[in-house]
Amino acid sequence: MLKKALVTGSAVGIGRAITLNLASKGFDVAFHYNKSVEAANQAAQEATNYGVKAIVKQADITKPEQAQSLVENAAAQLGGLSVVVNNVGNYLRKSISKTSIKEWQEVINSNLNATFYITKAALPYLKAANGARIVNFACASAQNIAARQTNTAYMVAKTGIIIYTKSLALELIKDKITVNVISPGVAENSWDVEEMIPKLPAKRPATLSEVNNGVWFFINPNSDYITGQVLEVSGGWSL
Repeated sequence: MLKKALVTGSAVGIGRAITLNLASKGFDVAFHYNKSVEAANQAAQEATNYGVKAIVKQADITKPEQAQSLVENAAAQLGGLSVVVNNVGNYLRKSISKTSIKEWQEVINSNLNATFYITKAALPYLKAANGARIVNFACASAQNIAARQTNTAYMVAKTGIIIYTKSLALELIKDKITVNVISPGVAENSWDVEEMIPKLPAKRPATLSEVNNGVWFFINPNSDYITGQVLEVSGGWSL
């Protein structure tokens, strides 16, 4: 596999961990950020310690033209793309009746639409790679169609990502591109982690390394025949 990867939202958190892991495995990598330029530059500097090329790119990927430019520039500077990880997505905790139109649009745009924009822009490069991976991010229980009292917009977006992923996986299998979903539960960097721990069967959040292991499972060369799948990394939370 051509070792060239773009991970969105990779200046901090799980996106950063994923990108550094790919760098450690010999991938040239593109770190994407919207506002965290200093963190992105620091992460890229760390990646170069693995002897790979690491670039930093800014974009608001809720805007189609910026998503397109991000992908084009990353592919040009890296010499192609074989892996795209769509990690960006804002969370909103609010009842649906109190969710404003602007909040609804922001959540759908940052999660579902950004995933679509980046992937659409990347497809020509991924097809040219002769074997490629797309990994999208949903969340634990997004496959279960149920009422959501406090995070409706977010769950609509994440369930949409799963439907989009499965549809795209079926279309792209002929092009040697796999498309899969990671669905984390509460992770160590979640904003409400202390509040949620008592509700978790494992009584602890996932580490970033544990989420990252799931992402690498889909990317590694032994996963050529796995596509359209959803892997929850949630410690049994949604069982």
